Amino acid sequence: MNNPWEDIKLDDYEKHMSLDSVKQLQTMNMIMKSQFEDYPVDSVIVFGIAGGNGLEHADRNKYRTVYGVDINEEYLRAVELRYADLADVLRCMKLDLINESDRLPRAGLIIANLLIEYIGYEVFKNAVVKVDPDYVSCVIQINTDTKQWVSDSPYLHSFDRLDEVHHQMEENELDAAMNEIGYSKIMSRKEPLPNGKALLRLDYSKES
Repeated sequence: MNNPWEDIKLDDYEKHMSLDSVKQLQTMNMIMKSQFEDYPVDSVIVFGIAGGNGLEHADRNKYRTVYGVDINEEYLRAVELRYADLADVLRCMKLDLINESDRLPRAGLIIANLLIEYIGYEVFKNAVVKVDPDYVSCVIQINTDTKQWVSDSPYLHSFDRLDEVHHQMEENELDAAMNEIGYSKIMSRKEPLPNGKALLRLDYSKES
């Protein structure tokens, strides 16, 4: 059976994420500006790039290469169209992190926002080891309602199959997973959302 993310329309995803009652697209865009700016690297790989929200903050004067990874080919086509101005640095890759992490390139920074929930800690660790970045910056969702981790919206049923691949995230468990592969936490920052949920940014650096 295919991955549920291959069947979710980008339009449904982005409209859901940008609703005033959800506001994750807007909050994520703000977070990504900082993620792209904060570290002295010239290459970055974005896991689960979707439609490219936040890519406008990737400074072409700073970045030699920006890799965009996703399992959904429709999403990657949209990214290439929307960010044609980054064509000389942007490299989109259709890739299933669960089964194809050996195809990942090296990069100085990994950005993984609302992604680890759908692949789990072990797969994420394998991907990080393969990329071997100096820094990892990720965002996980903090849920106050454990029964419904997808926010209510007119687009809710587009996400019905995500229960098949969803893993509940915990900060201390992610810290432990990253410590196992030689990364230490250097930042923890929570951004509240309008529906009682929150986005938690967790950054790690490679131990010397």
